[in-house]
Amino acid sequence: MFRFEYYLISAPIVWGLLTVPTFATEQTDTFMGNLQVEETVQQSDDSATSDSLAQVTSVSQLSDVQPTDWAFQALQSLVERYGCIAGYPNQTFRGNRALTRYEFAAGLNACLDRVNELIATATADLNSKEDLDTLRRLQEEFSTELATLRNRVDGLETRTAKVEAQQFSTTTKLRGEAIFLAASLFGDERADGSGRDLPDNVTLSNRARLNFESSFTGKDLLRVRLQARNITPFNTNLTGTNMTRLSFDGDEGNDVRIDDLFYRFPLGNNTRVWLLANGHGSDNIAPTLNQSFQSGANGAISRFGRFSPLYRIVDGSGIGVSHKLGKSVELTAAYRARNANNPDQKNGLFDGNSNILGQLTFTPTKNLGLGFTYVNAYFPGGTGAGVDLTGGTGSMNARRPFNNVPTQSNSYGAVANLRVSSKFNLSGWVGMTEAEAKAGANKGAEATVWNWAATLAFPDLGKKGNLGGIIVGMPPKATSNDIAGRKDQGTSLHLEALYRHQINDRISITPGLIMILNPEHNDDNDTIYAGLLRTTFRF
Repeated sequence: MFRFEYYLISAPIVWGLLTVPTFATEQTDTFMGNLQVEETVQQSDDSATSDSLAQVTSVSQLSDVQPTDWAFQALQSLVERYGCIAGYPNQTFRGNRALTRYEFAAGLNACLDRVNELIATATADLNSKEDLDTLRRLQEEFSTELATLRNRVDGLETRTAKVEAQQFSTTTKLRGEAIFLAASLFGDERADGSGRDLPDNVTLSNRARLNFESSFTGKDLLRVRLQARNITPFNTNLTGTNMTRLSFDGDEGNDVRIDDLFYRFPLGNNTRVWLLANGHGSDNIAPTLNQSFQSGANGAISRFGRFSPLYRIVDGSGIGVSHKLGKSVELTAAYRARNANNPDQKNGLFDGNSNILGQLTFTPTKNLGLGFTYVNAYFPGGTGAGVDLTGGTGSMNARRPFNNVPTQSNSYGAVANLRVSSKFNLSGWVGMTEAEAKAGANKGAEATVWNWAATLAFPDLGKKGNLGGIIVGMPPKATSNDIAGRKDQGTSLHLEALYRHQINDRISITPGLIMILNPEHNDDNDTIYAGLLRTTFRF
C-alpha cells in the first residue's frame, strides 16, 4: 500500500487563517466551513507573519491560481473523484473563479487529509499511483504556502490554549460602562418658594458600571452589576423640584454597590421569566416603546424623558413574566416589593410596599407599536422611601398627594411608537394615577395625577450611530385632590433637546439642554435650565 506523507493541517482552521488580510488579496466565497474565533485569538502575530512572508522568493508565488492552470484542474479532478472538499452544498469545487495561492493551498490540504483517511481505512479504491503522483507534485509546488499555514496553525493553537487557560470564565462575560458628566444649572430662584438662588457651579462627576453576565444554557441570563457614582441629583434639595433630575443621577460617594441582580430564563418557546433580587427597572421587562431614549447612558438626559413614570412605580425584589400571545401581541406581568428583605411589620414581600404591573403590547409591524399599562401599588408611608407615585419625576403634590401616609394607587397608561422613516421616529405616552389615602386624618381622600410626553428621535443624524432628540411633556401633575391646597394650580412643561455624537462603537458624546417652564406646576416659579455634556464609554 502506498504511504503518502504531508503536512497535516485542519482544513477549517486553515480557512480561518485565510481570512486574515495578511494573506488574502480579496474577500471571496469559501469552499470550506468557516471557523469563528474570538477576537483575541484572531490578532495576528507580527513575527510569524514576517517569517512567513520572508519565505516568498518569487513574484509568481503571489499570483492567483487561475482555472486554466494545471494545478487548478488537477485539484478539481481530485475533488470530483474523492469529494474531499465539503464546503459547498453540491460538493463541487466551483471552478469558475481564480483562487489566491493560500486559498488553493487550503483546498489542497483538505484533499490531502481525505486521501490519507482513505489510505488508512482502505475504504475506497484509489486511482493509486497517478493520483498520488499528482498530489505529491501539487504538494511540492505549494510547499511554501503549506508550510506557512502550518506555522500559523501552530501559533494559533498556542494562543488558543493560552486564552483557554487564562480565560475569566467559560460562562460569564464582563461588560463595562463609564459616564463622565459636566453639568450646570441656570436660572434665578429655586422652585420651593424659599427665594434662594439656584446653585450655578459647573460640576464634573461620574458613574461606572461593571456587568457580570452569565449564561448556563445559552438562552438564560444571570446579571450581577457593580456600580459606583457621585452624580449629585438635581432634585428638590438643589432646585426645589424633582422635575430637573437627570437620567443617570445618584450619589453614593463612589462606593461600589450591587446595583443590578436578576436571573432571566425561558419557559417554553413563548415565555420569559425574571427573578428579581435588586435593581433592574420594570422598563426592562415591559416594552416602553421609547427605545431611542430609554437608556440613561445613551438616551434621554432627563429622568422624565426616558419613559413613562408608571414603570418607576413598580420596583424592588419580585418576579416578572412576559408571554407572547402571537407574533404581534405580548402580555407582561410583574409583582415587586421595595422592602422585601426586611422582616419587620409593614415590610417584607407581601406586608409592606407592593406593586403589580400588567401590560398588553401590540406590534403589528416593525414600524408601529402600542401598549396599555396598568399598575396597582400600595405605599405604607412612614420612614424610609415613603410614598412616591411619580418615580421621582413630578411635583410634590403629585408625588405625595396626602403627605407621607399609607396610600393606595391605581395607574393606567398608554405608550405608542411610530417609525415614520429610518431617519425619524415618533413616540409618546400618557398616564393617569388615581390615589386614595388609607390612613390618617384624611383617610379616604382621593387625588388624580396626570402626565404625558411626546418624543421625536432622529437616528443617524449627520452620521450613522448619531441621534438627535427632542422631548416635550408634562411631568406628573396633581389635577385634583380632596385635600385643600394639595392640587397643582399651574402647568409645568418639560422641554429637552440632545444630540448624541457617536465617535465610534465604544465612545459617544452627548450635549443636551433641559428647560422646565413653571416648575412644580406653579406659574410663579422661574424657569430652570440644566445644561450638560455626557461622555459615555462602553467596553
